[in-house]
Amino acid sequence: MKLKLKIWRQNTRKEPGTFISYTMDNVDPEMSMLECLDVLNETLTEKGQEPVAFEHDCREGICGSCGFMINGVAHGPERATTVCQLTMRHFKDGQELVIEPWRAAAFPSIKDLIVDRRAFDHIIESGGYISVSTGQAPDGNTHLVGKEIADRAMDAAACIGCGACVAACPNASAALFTGAKITHLGILPQGKPERDRRALSMVAQMNAEPFGSCTNIGECTAACPKEIPLEVIATMNRDYLYASCSKREDAAATIAPVAEYSANRR
Repeated sequence: MKLKLKIWRQNTRKEPGTFISYTMDNVDPEMSMLECLDVLNETLTEKGQEPVAFEHDCREGICGSCGFMINGVAHGPERATTVCQLTMRHFKDGQELVIEPWRAAAFPSIKDLIVDRRAFDHIIESGGYISVSTGQAPDGNTHLVGKEIADRAMDAAACIGCGACVAACPNASAALFTGAKITHLGILPQGKPERDRRALSMVAQMNAEPFGSCTNIGECTAACPKEIPLEVIATMNRDYLYASCSKREDAAATIAPVAEYSANRR
């Protein structure tokens, strides 16, 4: 099959970018999108031209490294599919594919299709973990977890942090990503002791990064290759509000005796 690839080329983040078109003949329909770019890069290298820079690692839809827009859709037209899993048979012979990087203020461009997603790392660093040392792994029957809770935790933990949710959201919100990380830890017994602190710190860090606000449009879950459910955002909001109220109550409980002592002294 024959395809025309219109790819965003940008040498550095400080230089302006532009679209450059490449015509590819004899594309194998069973190639993945990344394999197609590999073939293109081999051709460009043979011609002495700069190959297209794109991020990748496992190429099995697990690592979350790869990701870009194809004809305005994050990861392309197939649901629950990363670009490394997307095969060329899903496109028509002679079709033009417009390929560009994630477009979000929180994901500044590095080169061509590669963007800087360290804003996600900052959110995880703020509290997306269990810090309590438990020594050796406990026996599985020590903490009984119901199937419904386990299924919800696994569904949320499936997030690979690719950034498609941010790229697809009109507001460039990271609510689905942050909600998934808060949910999969917070609803399990091991994560509950730090549940309040985790929600407060991760949401605060998300708001500190240049992401937009969530308005429940739902494009994030539609573009997510792991189909993270939108309910994780509700769980995040609930945990954050509960933790905020608990924090105020704790502060009030601390201040009240001091205020009473001061009043008695007067």
